[in-house]
Amino acid sequence: MPADPGFEGRPIVLFDGVCNLCAGAVRFIIRRDRSGRFRFASLQSDVGRRILAATQVDPPGPGEPPRSLVLFAGGKVYRSSTAALLILAGLGRAWPFVATLLVIPSPLRNFVYRFVARNRYRWFGKETACELPRSEEGWRFIDNLRRVP
Repeated sequence: MPADPGFEGRPIVLFDGVCNLCAGAVRFIIRRDRSGRFRFASLQSDVGRRILAATQVDPPGPGEPPRSLVLFAGGKVYRSSTAALLILAGLGRAWPFVATLLVIPSPLRNFVYRFVARNRYRWFGKETACELPRSEEGWRFIDNLRRVP
């Protein structure tokens, strides 16, 4: 796996594939990313685990839920609130405005992020397996593309 795990040079969003909040966030991104800039893979997938290993991001322990949203863009790794804000900033229209929130110190932003992350299953529920993307969105998911012969 190369040092920059970008798929065709595109930013990759790794997300918790069984989390309803995370699945909703992916749908939110897809609807607003009209240019198809972002690619996706679940943190639980083989591709997600290989990308984490190649970029030296610690994966969750056995039976432990994924701790963070991860964004790989421009050869760099972004996690937690920074990843979320940079993804929103990359959506165009008025969304780049949210990048101004990056001036808030990351410990404070990540305190709020971690609070939501710790409670996401309780508040939003979870599935037993990663939701399959709709056929017209499948090309955005690296996991799907890797299965195609």
